[in-house]
Amino acid sequence: MKSKKSNSSAAPRAAKFWPALGFAAITGSRATSGPTFLSDYLSSRALAPGLAHSPLRFLAKPAVASVLKVLTAGELVGDKLPNTEDRIVPQQLSMRAASGALVGATWYKSQGGSAVKGALVGSLGAVAATFLTFYLRKGLSEKTGIATSTIGAGEDALVLASGVALTPRPKR
Repeated sequence: MKSKKSNSSAAPRAAKFWPALGFAAITGSRATSGPTFLSDYLSSRALAPGLAHSPLRFLAKPAVASVLKVLTAGELVGDKLPNTEDRIVPQQLSMRAASGALVGATWYKSQGGSAVKGALVGSLGAVAATFLTFYLRKGLSEKTGIATSTIGAGEDALVLASGVALTPRPKR
């Protein structure tokens, strides 16, 4: 009979996986959204022990969170412009995959897990969400006749609400 190895310092698997997948999913919709919300979340808390000696700790800096907020605001506007490339073109898709890998790796590391596993979850989740949101937005526009930019505004609201839900504020 095998004994179960107990590691009280490591968070349960679900505490790493689902939030990482959530950050990755919003990243698939807006490439900067996952890093923005994660950075804002991490910068409002004490540095997680898993990040203390990690190069990923830069996301926990308030200045990084502030810069990312500006970038996300720009992305929300830029997404509606008529000359903006589709999110599924290779350059856009690779940006989302890298951004998803960053949030996944950082979240896993902050929870005492493997950055490599987190990067894999984040990257795959962001790519899947990229295709899902692209075809959903396109399909809704075709079926309803509503402009994709209008549907994009609704998508923005969903991304923002999801980001807020993923990052509860500490109680004061």
